[in-house]
Amino acid sequence: MLYPAENQPPKAPAPATKASSKTTIQPMEQASIGQSLLIKGEVIGSEPLYIDGHIEGSIHLAGNRLTIGHHGSVIANLDAEEVIIMGSVKGNVQCSERLEIRSEGSLVGDVVSQRISIEDGAVLRGSVEVRTGAQKRDKDAHHNQAKATPGESEKSKAAAAGAGS
Repeated sequence: MLYPAENQPPKAPAPATKASSKTTIQPMEQASIGQSLLIKGEVIGSEPLYIDGHIEGSIHLAGNRLTIGHHGSVIANLDAEEVIIMGSVKGNVQCSERLEIRSEGSLVGDVVSQRISIEDGAVLRGSVEVRTGAQKRDKDAHHNQAKATPGESEKSKAAAAGAGS
């Protein structure tokens, strides 16, 4: 039956669609070292870091992303979950997840990572070791066991020396 526009029965509300229930993703916050800064020493953190300045020493960001910006210059050993290089790095890089060297980036040093991505035009001079997660866990377990072993041998030497007296 046709009704005039003003006499139409009320329409049921439209069911919610996936498009209307989208959540807004906030941009990831990260610490930043600007172009005019020079840091000499050890940088340790528990948040993502963006470097556009100069760092000499070492950088440890376990479980976080380290980004070397276009103007960034780093002479340091790097340890992070993910490393993105768009500037210049001289030093060894250890990533628990991924290393990415962009086309304008350069790295002179050895790499240990699960994944590596090198764009055309990027520079890499050094060795690369790609490990699976299982290989990393095995090496860590072996390293921890090796730390425990010297202490035990010292105890046994001391016991043997005491028994010989």
